[in-house]
This record gives sequence, C-alpha cells and structure tokens, in this order.
Amino acid sequence: MKKLSKNRKEKILNIDFSKTYNPAEAIKILKDNTYTKFDETLDIAINLRINSEKTDQNIRGVMNLPKGSGKKIRIAVMVKGDKTKEATEAGADIVGNDDLVQQISSGKINFDLLIATPDMMPVIGKIGKILGPKGLMPNPKLGTVTQDVATAVKNAKSGQIKYKNDKAGVIHAGIGKLNFKEEDLLENLKAFYESIHKSKPDTVKGSFIKKVTIASTMGFGLRINAEKLRS
Repeated sequence: MKKLSKNRKEKILNIDFSKTYNPAEAIKILKDNTYTKFDETLDIAINLRINSEKTDQNIRGVMNLPKGSGKKIRIAVMVKGDKTKEATEAGADIVGNDDLVQQISSGKINFDLLIATPDMMPVIGKIGKILGPKGLMPNPKLGTVTQDVATAVKNAKSGQIKYKNDKAGVIHAGIGKLNFKEEDLLENLKAFYESIHKSKPDTVKGSFIKKVTIASTMGFGLRINAEKLRS
C-alpha cells in the first residue's frame, strides 16, 4: 500500500464526512482519493428499514450490472450429458458431475459460483453442508439452478451479482472497479439501487431505504442522496 502524501492527507481531512453527497460527486471524490496498488472496488451499503428476523422481510436476489462488475469469477457447472458441452462452450471454468462432487467433498473448492441443472440437485444436496456455509449452494431463485446453463454462465461472467441483507438489515455489494469511468459507475449504482428499491416487501410499511453509503475497498465511506439515484 502506498504511503499517503502530505497533500493527500490534507485533501482527505478537508472532506466533510457529515455531508450527504450527490452520487456523481461522491464517486469522483472516491476515485480521486484512491491510494492502493491494486484496483479497488466501489462498494455500496444500503441500510433497510426491515426486521431481518422476519423471513418475509429479508431481501435476496441477483441482478446484472449494466457496465459489469469488473470482477473475474470462476464458475463451476454440475451437469450431465449434452449439458456438459453447453456449459463448456458458454465459458464455464469447471464442468463435471460425480467427479466434481468428489472434489468438493475432499475440500477442493476452486470456484466462486456453482450452477447446476435441476436433476443434479439430489446429488448436490449430499454436499449441502459444505456448500451452504460458503454461500455456494445453487438456488433456483438466484438463477443458479436452471436447464439453461449457457445463459446462467454468460450472465454470471458479464457482471451478474448476488445480494442479500445481513442481520442488521444492510445490503452490501461491489458494483464496479474504481478504474471504471465515472458515468459507468454511476449507471451501475443507479441500477443496483433501483433493483433494491423495487424489492420492497409488502409487509414493510412506510419508507424502505434508510441510508445509502458508497466507499472504496480500502478507503472511506460517503453518504449519498438516494433521491438522486431514482431514474
């Protein structure tokens, strides 16, 4: 990590962290003040007015960022027969069935996402205790249990991200790399916010989103004006 220069330290000290920023202005500030050797991610935190102890108020889903996530992910697909070729041609990094189950059972998990066809779920259920805690269990609601494995692989490769709230009712997600153009980050930010805004449960009355904050991986967070994110 680079050492902060005196000028950069002074610049950061001059940032008003009590202010609610226009989204475009906040993105520019974060881009101008990155100081790491690696390309940081733009992270978003959305505080929701929900009770996470109530199942019908929890938020979980997937979405495609219009400008991609900038993150390279390794995708494993568990299929049989003709679907093996389909998954491979779509760009899956690992394709298998019983052999893949054996690898996972032995603790060898070298992928970030697991996609499967419905007929493989009984087999996958046997290793659910391994996949579940790691957030890798395929789920029809997240599009990772499907007959159309080619589309699922391509969506995941092109910038599809998963999200769900934590126990405090906050959703965290990476929505692009800081080396993206400012307008592209803003487009991803608006799209992600809109996806969450539309997922308001019927049981939640009144306002749904309490606060929206964006930050860089190793940097500081800035609160932004959510009203400016509405299309």
